[in-house]
Amino acid sequence: MISTIRRRAASRCIASLLALLLFIVPTLELSAQRRLVSQAEGARPRLVLLIVVDQFRYDYLDRFGDLFSAGGIKRLLREGASWTNANYDHVPTETAPGHATLMTGTWPANTGIVGNSWFDRDEGKLVTSVSDESVKLLGGGESETASSPHRLLASTLGDELRLATQDRAKVIGISLKDRSAILPAGRHASAAYWFSTQTGNMVSSSYYLTQLPAWVVRFNQSRFADRYFGARWERLLPEAEYEKRAGADAPSWENIGRVKDTNTFPHNITGGAQKPGREFYEALEYSPFANELLEAFAEQAIINEGLGADDDTDLLSVSFSSNDYVGHRFGPYSHEEMDMVLRVDRQIEKLLNFVEAHVGLRRTIVVFTADHGVAPIPEHAATLNLPGGRVKRDAILNAIREAIRARYGREKEYVQHFTNGNVYFDLAALRRDGIARAEIERLAAEAVMTVPGVARCFTRTQLEMHGVSSSDPIARRVYNGFNSRRNGELVIVYEPFKFSSEFPAGTTHGTPYSYDTHVPLIIMGAGVRPGRYAQAATPADIAPTLATLLRVQPPSSATGRALVEALDSDALRARAELR
Repeated sequence: MISTIRRRAASRCIASLLALLLFIVPTLELSAQRRLVSQAEGARPRLVLLIVVDQFRYDYLDRFGDLFSAGGIKRLLREGASWTNANYDHVPTETAPGHATLMTGTWPANTGIVGNSWFDRDEGKLVTSVSDESVKLLGGGESETASSPHRLLASTLGDELRLATQDRAKVIGISLKDRSAILPAGRHASAAYWFSTQTGNMVSSSYYLTQLPAWVVRFNQSRFADRYFGARWERLLPEAEYEKRAGADAPSWENIGRVKDTNTFPHNITGGAQKPGREFYEALEYSPFANELLEAFAEQAIINEGLGADDDTDLLSVSFSSNDYVGHRFGPYSHEEMDMVLRVDRQIEKLLNFVEAHVGLRRTIVVFTADHGVAPIPEHAATLNLPGGRVKRDAILNAIREAIRARYGREKEYVQHFTNGNVYFDLAALRRDGIARAEIERLAAEAVMTVPGVARCFTRTQLEMHGVSSSDPIARRVYNGFNSRRNGELVIVYEPFKFSSEFPAGTTHGTPYSYDTHVPLIIMGAGVRPGRYAQAATPADIAPTLATLLRVQPPSSATGRALVEALDSDALRARAELR
């Protein structure tokens, strides 16, 4: 009897416990789920900050890194994920194609941005990547042309953010150059702003706005640029540091690429003018002070546009252009370029501190990269027994014309345009004279290959019909940079350390070689594991990676990969389970 009573009591106790568990477990699951939701929502970035330093070679991190400030690039390296083997996989490695790749996640073949400029057959003239005669410039001079992203053929990450939030997300691009401000922001951006060398203003176009916002007008009225008139650009550190890391200004090449009125340090920033005006504003771009102006403008954009102020992720792209201007003039082994690198590091530190104070870096994803690298000044390379040189443009054109004359016995001018390593034939003339395009392409390519300094010459037929081997990196990069509607019939690649005599002084970039393709790639923010990663990567991987972190649709034509080796798998798994 007692045993029966005990069994019944135990059964009732078990039943009660089971009932309690049936109540508690769902409650705990719901609570855990709510915590996950709260954590996921709390971790959602409020701001994506893309920092691009134009012409920042990867090796600058190693050559000058120990001189960086603790809170600038050094902080990004310490707290972010960095890829040591990040290379652009297209040519030309130029400003417009590079900036277009960053936020579209794909190559010029798909973005349509095949150069800073190209010959447009429909318009019958050379066009720039962002030129647009249908819009008006806001804040610029009378003779300045307006710009827009209408030639960009793919969506950007910013476009996808705007679509995902019904335009609540703000997407703004800022740079000294129009193309560097416009292309990373995209076709559906809130605004893009760049520097006018005619007025000294930050300007935009009617593509985005009917008039400049009041805060931009106030910034321009402050005449921020003018405060640098007559400024003295000195080395930031003792000269011995520059000679150790950048090299002495050797007499054999110290003045190569320098304009007539430019000497070694110190540089007085006037442009030879008596007061602020176009000459001064152009000279300002060749100094670290223009980057200071850009950083100050970025701060004003964050405050006045309320970037990062709510739960809809905003995107701010800031591209520092002056490093490129100085690098072209003085080369990557000059004291001037080293000083620009050290100073832009401190300017980045200032911007990061500002974002920390106004948005919070824990609520921000920061990306740091470059749009391309740069070659040594060829004459300098030659003094070091490297095969530096300038390939004569006329030698290429003459070789093509002589081959055509020998084959067809005509004095016809079938070359319609030659720019950016592309030869465009007059297709109407070829049709008129019954000449097969593939035939004249082969003839001309063989002629081009006889010119000293030319490494490769690809034909349109080869790229369109036959393709290239992915195991041939040079051919692959040419193929990735080729758009059928915008490139020419021939694409010429020069030998390493050589480029066209179109650039008679200084240096340039645009090749498939590592000094032009190898750039920093650093991502810092929630969901990203800090560390150095040796996996092969490319700046085209940035947009797909950000799309994964932000849980938005990747840009329309993205071909890059998400850099999963550095992503927090637990955070991604939790977010996936909640979807």
